[in-house]
Amino acid sequence: MKGSSIVVSVVLFVAVAVLYVLHFTGGNTDGKTSPVRSQGGDSVGGLKIAYVKADSIILNYEMAQDMHDEFTKKQEAYTSEYGTKRQTFEKEAAAFQEKLQRGGFLTEQRAVQERDRLVGKEQEIVKLDQELSAKLMEIQQGNNQKILDNLMDYLKRYNETAKYDFIFNSAEVLIGPEAHNLTSEVLAAMNEEYKATKEQ
Repeated sequence: MKGSSIVVSVVLFVAVAVLYVLHFTGGNTDGKTSPVRSQGGDSVGGLKIAYVKADSIILNYEMAQDMHDEFTKKQEAYTSEYGTKRQTFEKEAAAFQEKLQRGGFLTEQRAVQERDRLVGKEQEIVKLDQELSAKLMEIQQGNNQKILDNLMDYLKRYNETAKYDFIFNSAEVLIGPEAHNLTSEVLAAMNEEYKATKEQ
């Protein structure tokens, strides 16, 4: 994915920058290197860096939970609609099979007509299943995009005053100090904003 490769490139760039700074500032006579930090204490190699656990935000963001509840209701309604039509079809197919076996059709042509009708009905049910699945997938993707958009919007506004050079998704961070983790702060603020919009 294009987005992933950009993030990996940025991570590699930061890693190289950190190694470069550590190498060229590590000329202490006792052989020990001193960490490079800004006054704020959250800078690496001259870069101010933080991260958020996006998956944790998605799981605990109240808007995401409300959207999930709404999605589940739609999913149950779609499943019920499909299940009812499928059950009706299966009863009709079983009745057709029974009637065919006991010779209940007056003519072979009539049996063929009934079979063709049932085949057509089954194709409609398969199509309905595909359409409902596609609708659910579209809703889920829309929900995910909205959550991501809200997160990005909040982080942009937050960073106007925080002035981080990079805010990473922790899925791309293998090791990082907890002091750089903004997840709780971001989640609390996003939930507060969401509650305010619900109360309007």
